[in-house]
Amino acid sequence: MQTEPNVNVKTVRVAVPSISPGGLEAPRAEHFGRAECFTVVDIADGEIVGAEVVSNPPHVEGGCMAPVLLLAEHCVDALVVSGIGGRPLAGFRQVGIQVHAGLGDDVETAARAFAAGQLPPLGPEHACQH
Repeated sequence: MQTEPNVNVKTVRVAVPSISPGGLEAPRAEHFGRAECFTVVDIADGEIVGAEVVSNPPHVEGGCMAPVLLLAEHCVDALVVSGIGGRPLAGFRQVGIQVHAGLGDDVETAARAFAAGQLPPLGPEHACQH
């Protein structure tokens, strides 16, 4: 008997700022704008079902929106960070990407915590002031 795929399972794409070379075992980068790359983790039904690494363009003064647009192009639904400035935080909100507080030392730990609903969303009051 062949089973039909469950069309009700939604895949969520979560980006985690990472230290190169990226991947699930990679350490999390502390601040998204200076991260070497993002590991984009696909989560379906609470489980990690895939991951890809996306290089982050070099951070330049005033260029905080480049990563926002990059992750929007990769259909990211949420970002898990330890630190983020007010301008990119507003940019993520504008393009519909949720921003959540980070947890854990590596990408996989952060992604699993996100999948379990353990990471609170960040608002403007949580933005870095530099």
